[in-house]
Amino acid sequence: MQAEVNAQVAADHGLSPEEYGRVIKRLGRVPTLTELGIIGVMWSEHCSYKSSRLHLKKLPTSGERILVGPGENAGIVDIGGGWAAAFKIESHNHPSYIEPFQGAATGVGGILRDIFTMGARPIACLDALRFGPPDDPEHGPANRRIARGVVEGIAHYGNCIGVPTIGGECAFDPCFTANPLVNVFALGIFRQDSIFLGSAKGVGNPVIYVGAKTGRDGIQGASMASAEFDENSEAKRPNVQVGDPFLEKLLLEACLEAMQTGAILGIQDMGAAGLTCSTAEMGGRGGVGIEIELNRVPQREDGMTPYEIMLSESQERMLLVAERGREWEVLKVFEKWGLDAVEIGRVTSDGLLRVRHGGEVVAELDNGFLSDDAPLYDRPHTTPFRTAPMEGPELRESSGEDLLAALETLLASADLSSKRWIWEQYDYQVRTNTTAGPGSDAAVIRIKEAGVSLAMSLDGNSRYCSLDPRLGTQLIVAECCRNLAAVGAVPIAATNNLNFGNPEKPEIMAQLVQAIEGMGDACRHFGTPITGGNVSLYNETLGEGIAPSPVMGIVGILEHTEAPVGSCFPGAGHRIVLLGGLLPGCGDRLATRFGSTHYAKSVLGTTWGLPPAIDPEYESAVQEAARRIIGQGLARSGHDVSNGGLAVALAECCFGSPSVGAEVSLNTDLPPQYALFHESPSRMLLSVAPENIERVQQTAAELGVETLDLGETGGDTLSVRLNGAECFQVPLSRLHAIWDTVFESLLETQ
Repeated sequence: MQAEVNAQVAADHGLSPEEYGRVIKRLGRVPTLTELGIIGVMWSEHCSYKSSRLHLKKLPTSGERILVGPGENAGIVDIGGGWAAAFKIESHNHPSYIEPFQGAATGVGGILRDIFTMGARPIACLDALRFGPPDDPEHGPANRRIARGVVEGIAHYGNCIGVPTIGGECAFDPCFTANPLVNVFALGIFRQDSIFLGSAKGVGNPVIYVGAKTGRDGIQGASMASAEFDENSEAKRPNVQVGDPFLEKLLLEACLEAMQTGAILGIQDMGAAGLTCSTAEMGGRGGVGIEIELNRVPQREDGMTPYEIMLSESQERMLLVAERGREWEVLKVFEKWGLDAVEIGRVTSDGLLRVRHGGEVVAELDNGFLSDDAPLYDRPHTTPFRTAPMEGPELRESSGEDLLAALETLLASADLSSKRWIWEQYDYQVRTNTTAGPGSDAAVIRIKEAGVSLAMSLDGNSRYCSLDPRLGTQLIVAECCRNLAAVGAVPIAATNNLNFGNPEKPEIMAQLVQAIEGMGDACRHFGTPITGGNVSLYNETLGEGIAPSPVMGIVGILEHTEAPVGSCFPGAGHRIVLLGGLLPGCGDRLATRFGSTHYAKSVLGTTWGLPPAIDPEYESAVQEAARRIIGQGLARSGHDVSNGGLAVALAECCFGSPSVGAEVSLNTDLPPQYALFHESPSRMLLSVAPENIERVQQTAAELGVETLDLGETGGDTLSVRLNGAECFQVPLSRLHAIWDTVFESLLETQ
């Protein structure tokens, strides 16, 4: 017997009184509990994007390489030679707070299914992670537990299924203490004539359930991801799914083999909202109805109700539509791989999602009502939330000893220190095609079939976006593209993950709107249309929200399969060239722009003002200059100057294997803190053979880009001179020890 449905039960399912009223008016009756559960998840923020859909339309989504844009499981781009790449990013933030290991692991599984649902074989993953400070006096133990669990979960799933995790980023801030962010990017490749879409077609065609059996794990997971956490969050632990990467490997191979039969007409991952979302979305995209019988659904637990079966988010499951008369070809493939494959329904002509249980209709809803007619809000957005002042402390004169101490502080910070502890847990060389892995400016993987390489960069900067969401997001896009340029790649398309707090607060909604608008402007300028992405809102606990945290994933192409230049100095005797100049585009507001730096955060203990200024035209010129210089073989290494400024970038360039020192000399009227630690964009460090220095300078000058010859590589120290006087000279062994061991020790401390 089903529970009585009323306004309170509807509210428990995330429906406002107005939304519940719309449901009753449309149906002409009170919905059944199963129907309410279906509507609740389909109209949740996580599934419907009801707060963001209006603004996401402002993003560019078309381009000459775009084959499939937003709206499908993943975007698809043309990479040449008849080959294509599918890629996307997704979040698993809320589950990773409740159960870090499984939350992160199933996040990997979900994004991989999004890729092979399109017909592509996944070949690479990256992740963008945010945690609370590991050394926080009060919350440090919990932050370290979450960080360890998330990293172990990502490593477990990716390593077991055999897809390399080849790069990413990780940052820390108190706002992520109870709101970790786990964003996972995946990319796959396939022939352009092998694309599959997630739509049902052909009245009478069978609807087939394949993969793992359905259990009670993950029920109401999509709704959980559409609400803030409170004192009762621990009670939501059962909502986190449990993944099995070995079963997903079987599912991947079976799906790709079944697709080759030609008998599959549409296929969809059972991700958020499980069977509900897959049936409604496939029917909605195809303009048809779907009728299913729940008694035919493979179940691993006894006594499951229709409500539980429809809302379960058990992992490693897919729904597909086959051609009537050829379904045996599909069933035979899944039988070969030892997986459940059961015909549970059929395609109908009435546009309805009809759910039967033992023959009795327990839900009958219009697919369009669930998707296209889902609530769409233009929420109030006033001024973005901001706590930092516009002016900061005056900088005091700093000796060389002070500047060296500042550099060591930055290298020891959780944000900037080596993330070796993380990426050593990932098998980033599996499949043997990774030519630039973790620690590189951009990860690169060769596509031998197409004769090209694909470069991928994942970037975010909550610090910048908290000061100015629009400009901060533009800087993120620019840095992603600059990272690609550092390996010689041309950016071609992008995906994004928008992580924000409660959109019902006008100041938070303003952050989201401005970030989207800034992203749109930057993506249009750099030629990186958005192929899809993910919106994760309500990242708040006990009323405390995260800083605005958009993450960009941008894919670039190199017209060869050789290993790209690295980011570290490869040897002694090379000239060190700063491409772009010392502080381009900062103008006369250096003090205001300095407040957003890592120096301000880690050394001065406060942030203020605005992010660095950017001239998009100059940024494009710098990137093009880098690509030409690298493409002509004139640079031995290339490294973006970003977080921590020039001094940190120089140190990172020295930390190769083996380490290579540098002797650098700067002449400037700027305060030394600005010269060494300002984070002005549009800059890159190149190492160049002496005989090529003039050609490098000429290539840059042709594009209007400034170059500074800073010095020479070699030795076992980092030596910096300012205006002819020694600033500091420090053994690389000392800097490397600080940079490479602090992060690991912080996380291992109980």
